[in-house]
Amino acid sequence: MEMESLKFIGAGIAAFGMLGAALGVGMIFAALMNGIARNPAAEPKMRGLAIFGAVFAELMGILSFVIGILMAT
Repeated sequence: MEMESLKFIGAGIAAFGMLGAALGVGMIFAALMNGIARNPAAEPKMRGLAIFGAVFAELMGILSFVIGILMAT
């Protein structure tokens, strides 16, 4: 294999972090819906924490995407 093809394979593997971010955000909001169903009075506090957690999960996904792009160039 040439070094150029290995570079693109590595970039594709680095982009798998976006899959983890998508699964993480889905789990965060599934837990939010479950928590709101159990205790509707705590919904404003839980919503803020869930959005904060989703931001950090998406940040990891975007970071892995950027690393994959940088590896391919």
